[in-house]
Amino acid sequence: MDSAVLDLPAPVAARLRRPGWRDPRLLVGVVMVAGSVALGSWAVRSAQSTVPVYVAREALVPGQRLAADDVVVAQVQLGPGELAHYVSADVALPADAVVVRVVGDDELLPAGAIGSAADLEVRSVAIPLERAPSRDVTVGALVNVWYVPEDTREDAAGPPQQLATSLPVAEVARPEHSLGGADGVSAHVLVPTELLPRVLAALASDGVLEVVPVPGTGG
Repeated sequence: MDSAVLDLPAPVAARLRRPGWRDPRLLVGVVMVAGSVALGSWAVRSAQSTVPVYVAREALVPGQRLAADDVVVAQVQLGPGELAHYVSADVALPADAVVVRVVGDDELLPAGAIGSAADLEVRSVAIPLERAPSRDVTVGALVNVWYVPEDTREDAAGPPQQLATSLPVAEVARPEHSLGGADGVSAHVLVPTELLPRVLAALASDGVLEVVPVPGTGG
């Protein structure tokens, strides 16, 4: 018995159609590529953009009048909103600007570090030193001030007392012909006005005042 031969249609080869401009997939791809290029360009421009700000040439201390020679201009990269925290070099320094807080050597000049003389709540007090000061006692460093009675025996004046903490050093005055000892050397420290009576009374007493540097603030 002859087998029947099925007459099946010949298979049709699938053909890839070239996408047209109206193909959503092509449009999405174009948008993604364009966005990546724009984002990369923005990132490069942002990394290369800098702004001019003032930088302290040397340590600045409260009460010091700020002059153009006390600062230099540096181009720095700052994040969004950070420029408001510093003094921009796009404008000149105020003619009557006074430093109201310690600014370190090579530190960006903070906007809150300058003001007027009326903003100061400290006064400079010269403390004679009985011994040669530590090398950490420098302009801008912080020191603790101690009062040492003339006689520290238990039955006499009593032990040393700490009068103030973390006072900025405004100046270390040395005689012109000093040989490195403590003869005539004094540390000018900035004392808050509310502590002035206590410190001045200690200076007028028979004891001595010692300045002890706060580690990591001078040198």
